[in-house]
Amino acid sequence: MSESFYNPPEWASKAIWYQIFVERFRNGNTNAEPTFQSIQESTVDKVPDAWHVTPWGHDWYAKEDWAKDMPVDFYRAVQLRRYGGDLSGVLSKIPYLKKLGVNAVYFNPLNHAPSLHKYDTTYYHHIDVHFGPDPQGDLEKIKNEDPGDPATWTWTEADKLFIKIIATFAENGIYTIVDFSWNHTGHTFWAFEDIKKNKSNSDYIDWYEGIHFDKNDNLVYGSWNDITTLPELKKTNKSRNPEKGFMDGDLHPGIKQHIFDVCKRWIQPVINGKKCKGIDGMRLDVADLVPMSFWRELRVFTRGLNKNFLLVGENWWEEWPHKLLDPRPWLEGDSFDSVMHYQWFQVARAYFGDSADNIDLVEFIGRMQALYNDIRVNNCRVLMNLASSHDAPRIWTSMFNKNQYKYKCKPPEDDTYRTDYPDKRSYTATILLLIHQFTFLGAPHIWNGDEMGMVGADDPDNRKPLHWPDILFRKENASEYSSYEYQIQPVFDASVFDLYQKLIKLRKKHLCLSLGDCLFYTFEIKTSKLVIYTRSYKNQSMVVLINNNPEPQLIPKDFQYGSVLFYYNISDCLDTEMPPYSAFIKTCSDPYSILKKN
Repeated sequence: MSESFYNPPEWASKAIWYQIFVERFRNGNTNAEPTFQSIQESTVDKVPDAWHVTPWGHDWYAKEDWAKDMPVDFYRAVQLRRYGGDLSGVLSKIPYLKKLGVNAVYFNPLNHAPSLHKYDTTYYHHIDVHFGPDPQGDLEKIKNEDPGDPATWTWTEADKLFIKIIATFAENGIYTIVDFSWNHTGHTFWAFEDIKKNKSNSDYIDWYEGIHFDKNDNLVYGSWNDITTLPELKKTNKSRNPEKGFMDGDLHPGIKQHIFDVCKRWIQPVINGKKCKGIDGMRLDVADLVPMSFWRELRVFTRGLNKNFLLVGENWWEEWPHKLLDPRPWLEGDSFDSVMHYQWFQVARAYFGDSADNIDLVEFIGRMQALYNDIRVNNCRVLMNLASSHDAPRIWTSMFNKNQYKYKCKPPEDDTYRTDYPDKRSYTATILLLIHQFTFLGAPHIWNGDEMGMVGADDPDNRKPLHWPDILFRKENASEYSSYEYQIQPVFDASVFDLYQKLIKLRKKHLCLSLGDCLFYTFEIKTSKLVIYTRSYKNQSMVVLINNNPEPQLIPKDFQYGSVLFYYNISDCLDTEMPPYSAFIKTCSDPYSILKKN
């Protein structure tokens, strides 16, 4: 293999990520909305006869009339809620994404599936028909296929619309990656349905973990996290590598071939004989549960189709909620290019926030440096630094609460957990963290809506429909589980959007923020409690200074000069000290000479 095979693609080093959860992004075509029939298989609960799509501006914690009749609580009923977000909505908002300045989009799963999240796939090789313009026509096309034979696969209108979006993104300098789960499917997956129909005579009977029919002819199988709607795909010769921590073994060869066929379809799409622009990468769900041999083969296969293809793993918990996985075994050049860097946010939140995990400046610097030790610099640059996502509270909410990271982070788990707009201190702490995120090593990530100032606890509260300025929302009242009351007006926060826009522009303009070395200045802690680090690339160097303290802090002499590029809670005419909770970014002289001098 060439050296480039082991390195991330160059484009990923400059990526500024925007994650889109299509069902809650924008309803662009009201004629293609989900139906009573399309969501029935998404839940073990009976869908009420009166079910309907929820209006976009609905009060989040208020039950719809149909939900009030269900004998379950809000957090169970809300899983049936649909707002009708679709790909037409995404296409209509490409100018918005361009204005924001992002250059890479990560889509949550788009594959056809009954749920709102689409991790319960029915077909990997088709976009969900309700994300497209002609659901019924697409379903008729799919009926004429043999899902196990790629030669019979057709292109639905939803598929074609997605291909159009990829091309339009590319024309606007935006790369596209899509989320896939190769660990499990949905219980409506075409091969699983074949097993239900043909039982032990199915050609796919050995595609799933522990699958068999008991003495009463009931189907028994293993499922992810014991969720029966998510049957787990078969691994062969699997065992946990005691030294590296990853899963040894492989996927069943039939599954693997199907996955490779799906990859080829989306990486090198050919529609009506015409080669089209394909996806630029994949985000890989629950990656630590899938054997490493498969990931190595997937890298070889996808790089053979696109030499600049990006693989991003979700490698999260070793032991929830106490210990995160060490991502290093997946970043050695033979499997993933990057991981979702929850590890970065855990440390950043502990320093900039006011939580149960609080750490001081010395520990912050030590733990941050430790995160990147022994990871190749090219991989460090592309680590996806995310503060929130579809699986974690929104950043504005996370920083408003004092809980341990990702633990008891919604009202049913803690009735004091705050879900309204943050107070002044939490708001300021969040801005300081964002300044750090967009100036630090790794690729910054935005969960759709965070740039609008949206708030929300953990799943499902982090999946509210986006607060577009042209939609009037009803006032939001507190959850029935909360021990306090509030009423807020959900709106698009233009000042927050402006902040993100400025930070993105700064990062894109100065290559040292994406490609540069990163040096912390620990010797200054004795005289000043400032976070100080430099970013340097070729002949360009800048310094980031953040005062995350309630008292003013002295600015070290070495950093009192230079052109100011960005400042927060401070005037652009700096003296010798920084006000409480402030930050500035400025050009600086050679950082290595400063180190030598001190």
